[in-house]
Amino acid sequence: MSENRNRVNKRSGGGFGGGPMGSFAGPKVKAKDFKGTLKRLLNYLKPQRMNFILVFIFAIASTIFNIVGPKISGKAITRLVEGLVGKFTVMSQNAALLKAGKPGNIPVPGIDFQYIGDILLLLLGLYVISTLFGFLQQYIMAGVAQKTVYNLRKEVEDKISRLPLKFFDSRTHGEILSRVTNDVDNISTTLQQSLTQLITSIVTIVGVIIMMLTISPMMTLVVILTLPLYIVITTLVAKHSQKFFAAQQKEVGELNGHVEEMYTGHKIVKVFGHEKDSIKEFENINDRLYKAGWKAQFISGIIMPMMRFVSNIGYVIVCVVGGYLATLGKISIGDIQAFIQYSNQFTQPIVQTANIANIIQSTVASAERVFELLDEVEEISDTADAKIIEFPKGEVKFDNVDFSYKPEEPLIENMNLDVKQGHTIAIVGPTGAGKTTLVNLLMRFYEINSGKIMIDGVDIRDIKRGALHNMFGMVLQDTWLFNGTIMDNIAYGREGATEEEVIQAAKAAHAHHFIKTLPDGYNTILNEEASNISQGQKQLLTIARAILANPTIMILDEATSSVDSRTEVYIQKAMTELMKGRTSFVIAHRLSTIRDAELILVMNKGSIIEMGNHNELLAKKGFYADLYNSQFSGANLDSEVI
Repeated sequence: MSENRNRVNKRSGGGFGGGPMGSFAGPKVKAKDFKGTLKRLLNYLKPQRMNFILVFIFAIASTIFNIVGPKISGKAITRLVEGLVGKFTVMSQNAALLKAGKPGNIPVPGIDFQYIGDILLLLLGLYVISTLFGFLQQYIMAGVAQKTVYNLRKEVEDKISRLPLKFFDSRTHGEILSRVTNDVDNISTTLQQSLTQLITSIVTIVGVIIMMLTISPMMTLVVILTLPLYIVITTLVAKHSQKFFAAQQKEVGELNGHVEEMYTGHKIVKVFGHEKDSIKEFENINDRLYKAGWKAQFISGIIMPMMRFVSNIGYVIVCVVGGYLATLGKISIGDIQAFIQYSNQFTQPIVQTANIANIIQSTVASAERVFELLDEVEEISDTADAKIIEFPKGEVKFDNVDFSYKPEEPLIENMNLDVKQGHTIAIVGPTGAGKTTLVNLLMRFYEINSGKIMIDGVDIRDIKRGALHNMFGMVLQDTWLFNGTIMDNIAYGREGATEEEVIQAAKAAHAHHFIKTLPDGYNTILNEEASNISQGQKQLLTIARAILANPTIMILDEATSSVDSRTEVYIQKAMTELMKGRTSFVIAHRLSTIRDAELILVMNKGSIIEMGNHNELLAKKGFYADLYNSQFSGANLDSEVI
């Protein structure tokens, strides 16, 4: 469990960090096929293409209305400066005339406040319109992103329900969860935020360059010449900080994994006195995380001061060149002021674009992991003429069945078995003998290599998979109960079950008494791991659920292996009630629990090596007899199990 959680933590631990204002992205996780995956991801936007086009148009409109502001405000400043200069010039002329004894009655011009006021109103209108377009852009993009990710999540969920058991057996839960949650969330965030930022940044860069060119091509050249410096700084910082971000992610995963292990196993840690070792290990991981995190954040954090330094150099050069051009009368004061604003606006979208490029790399890598899941081989679909056995009896037959997880390592070979309706079949044998595999084949969780498995004379491959599963009820060693009331957990066995039916099932499972002793009875809430009731009580609830389901065939896998002897008696009584009139397959290590089985299969290395009832197998004095006697006399069977 800790490994699974650790995998998830490692995926989400580092994220996108960096300098001030989120100026620099963390380590890039590259996709194997960037172009192919990006093209496939963009296909998910096709149903939303009209909305996406609107987003693009609104983003351009919002940016354009925002960009023209400095140019227009420059006109107001120019008119204001001209008015002030004209006023001071005429006043100086009048003063000179008066000093010369002449009448200084040249009319003093005023400042054109009407023109300036009109400009300010125009600017206000432009910025309001820009904000409105920006709002519409975000509103529509939120719908585009959420609808796209909704469809992707739905596709992933549908895919998981169609995947065979071997897919889940070959991967950790943490890896699957990481793809279903973290990777899909990464795609969602990028579609919602980064995509519109990318559009806005590109439009801003292009628009600002155009506006600067309309003012002064020479000063525009000065600003563009600083662009390589931005690229060099970003590249150098990325190169040096990436390894520290990767180390930070790794250590966050290690730290979270350690904390989870110590939390879940804190009783064991205390019992064996390893508190100091646990604290020491935590401190070591925490120290490594501190060092890696400090270096990553410091190196990425210097990007903005360096960007500002380059920007200031450009600012100084622009002021000098602009002042020189103004003295020649080739440019107005207002245009210089507008150009300085544009040069400042030029920096931010460049940094944003570099940052978003990193984010898109990571997003495409996430999409690739999701698509790998979507491309997994599914369960074999039901045939067009698949049957439903309306009233199954529960007769089971294995006919020359061969099966292997790997082609080069056969597990079950030429298995033949004939089980009558209502019989109890016990399956015993050492670990890895193939006991659980036999049950998985029966429920068609795995496909057999050759032969046939039949229920009531019908090949299970000719039965609808859902109908096949509905014939079975399962009580496993590892109980599964969800966070909810006891009533809901038992009722999970059959849709639409009434409260009275749930109580009757609990009574049949000998669970009613302990349930009534709980403070809230059947309304008692089980926590996430159902740790507020005992292991034996959990098992009784799962048996009650199986009784309520009323299956034709029961599978009991080590159902009493982790309870005390007194609880085992209750569970045995409940299982006896559960198996009454049903075909039952019982996997057990405690051989005392299967003495009454009509047939006992003794398995070793995938083959049935002995078959018969309890007395017949004891009389043979073979593997079963040795196994049975070992549980009561302590005999050593190591050589025979191997």
